[in-house]
Amino acid sequence: MALCAAAYVLQWIAPGFTELFWFAPVYTDIEPWRLLTAAFLHSPGFIFHIAFNLYALWLLGRSLEPLLGRLRFTLLYLISALGGSVGVVLLAPAFQAVVGASGAIFGLFGALFVIQRQRGGEVKALLILIGINLVLGFVYPNISWQAHLGGILTGAACGAVLAYAPKGPRRALVQFGGLGVIALILTAVALLWTPNF
Repeated sequence: MALCAAAYVLQWIAPGFTELFWFAPVYTDIEPWRLLTAAFLHSPGFIFHIAFNLYALWLLGRSLEPLLGRLRFTLLYLISALGGSVGVVLLAPAFQAVVGASGAIFGLFGALFVIQRQRGGEVKALLILIGINLVLGFVYPNISWQAHLGGILTGAACGAVLAYAPKGPRRALVQFGGLGVIALILTAVALLWTPNF
């Protein structure tokens, strides 16, 4: 949350900051860090963009971070952000620029759903919330449904790795190894799928 807020301030006071770190599929080969940096930027002219995302991040973080621990939660967020950008690479026009933590936040939604299911928790309300937010991405312009879709699928995969890793001394190894494999697959897909000009 602090990084998103700091980046938002820089977007206002540093000309060109947003353009330096936003993501579009065409940048994947030449500036691959944008796959992640875009997840910390928001639309400077629309305060509700960052307000909603920070609130969702706070809400989901309160559930997931104590459950997973800070390191696993951070990795889940970053890998989900990467998955959101890969969704943009696969499904959006090459020059469509995107910003926002929404892909990562949808990843947290996906992970929470899988973890809740594994633990036998109630998921009906969560499914309704996810469904409403997914639909909004298709209804309202300037919302990257591609990032939402990539993020939620990635988060669900990460959630499965974290929730279903066998208990015992090798649990952490399986969890971190599984997250690493997901990150490597996403990176490979992004680099192989990138449009050439």
